[in-house]
Amino acid sequence: MTRSGVGPGGAGHNEGMAVPLLPRLTRAYRRTGADLPGGDPRPTHGAEMEGWFWRFTDRPSGRVVLALCGVNRHPDGDWATVGLAAHPGGLVESAAVDGATASADRFEVRAGEVLTADDRRLVVRLEDHELDVVIDDAVTWPLRLGAGGVFSAVPFLGQYWHPHVLGGRATGTLRSRGDTWRLDGADVYAEKNWGAGFPDHWWWGQAQGFDDRDVCVAFGGGRLRAGPVALHVGGCVVRLGHRVLRFAPPTALVQATVADGRWRVVARRPGVRVEIEGDGAGNVPHVLPVPVPAERRNTDTDFEHLAGRLHLRVEAAGRVLFDGTSHLAALELGSTDAALARSQHEALLAAAGRQR
Repeated sequence: MTRSGVGPGGAGHNEGMAVPLLPRLTRAYRRTGADLPGGDPRPTHGAEMEGWFWRFTDRPSGRVVLALCGVNRHPDGDWATVGLAAHPGGLVESAAVDGATASADRFEVRAGEVLTADDRRLVVRLEDHELDVVIDDAVTWPLRLGAGGVFSAVPFLGQYWHPHVLGGRATGTLRSRGDTWRLDGADVYAEKNWGAGFPDHWWWGQAQGFDDRDVCVAFGGGRLRAGPVALHVGGCVVRLGHRVLRFAPPTALVQATVADGRWRVVARRPGVRVEIEGDGAGNVPHVLPVPVPAERRNTDTDFEHLAGRLHLRVEAAGRVLFDGTSHLAALELGSTDAALARSQHEALLAAAGRQR
């Protein structure tokens, strides 16, 4: 995906050296978007759009910070969508950045002088805002297949999604317009999504900040197209301590309803049921950027509550494994269709007024 020697083929820094057959086959397979069982989805696959997302939840202070970076392919050189947002205070800043690179061999992303990230540190500098965070004690993905289950290994799908950090401890600061927030001890979440671009419309959510800090939930879905066929597809991941529950087809069913400013998700697999109910808790959603890779620009058609209310209930074999609420949840709704996005935004603003 890069033009600087660390690209989809991952051969730039080995130029002139023979690459063994198995690594070459693995790289070729990953360029289809898929990952082999036990593979690492975090490095770039070389897709049209590769997006990385981080979220830091500090329950004691009631603060949430998110950062995002999408590396987008373009014939004139890859570019990046970079965003930074925080609650409380309504901070949201974004930019289209030239000179984006991502490694195919390891988790390493750079967007010009604006963002650098690897598996340990994230630095974002946007206008007069700077986020600098080190991640320790990361709770990484434990299963051999990714969040999409068997579909994580299926080539040429339109969209892939993978949460790769389901907990951890942040150390660092957010500096914004003269204020400094200490994020030491904040919970960490990180994910990646990649493919041909965003679905027609999508819903998404993530939460930590429960009474039990060893609980994390993430879910998402949307309308994916494969030629003339359009399907609504969803997935859900729950971490309860050392146990990670994945809900993805064909072994699980995820049903979602997003309407009137409320998110309701029910995920089932044999013997396990998850119920999620969320709303914006009267907060106005942040407006986040969505890339248009071919046009080297972003659109404002993604709407996310940074501090929503989310109730999570997990049952297994008739026993309640967890029942709790977070008041610092992310709840998102978006579309690549401008008219639909406007109506979504208007509906969320009206719901926020009713929920106050």
